[in-house]
Amino acid sequence: MSVTMTPAATERVQSFMTNRGKGLGLRLGIKTTGCSGLAYVLEFVDDLNEDDHMFNIENVNIIIDTKSLVYLDGIELDFVKEGLNEGFKFTNPNAKGECGCGESFNV
Repeated sequence: MSVTMTPAATERVQSFMTNRGKGLGLRLGIKTTGCSGLAYVLEFVDDLNEDDHMFNIENVNIIIDTKSLVYLDGIELDFVKEGLNEGFKFTNPNAKGECGCGESFNV
């Protein structure tokens, strides 16, 4: 099982964690929603759940629950700035398609 992050994503998450001042890391998960069926979820983690897997990447903890890991194995997390917009970008080898707005995906 693998998860990777670009230097830009690592720096951004480290900045978020420093500003927040507490927490174990960042949860990367999925939820059922959107036009294509699945959407990515990012949230801070203060306590681990029983079914969590933790990946330490350049001193950043990415936490993924067992259910989501099936869909996220091999994912790369990036942080991009495009004009006035900025945000996390997901490169997921398991995704077979995405909706037109890029908010959801299917496998």
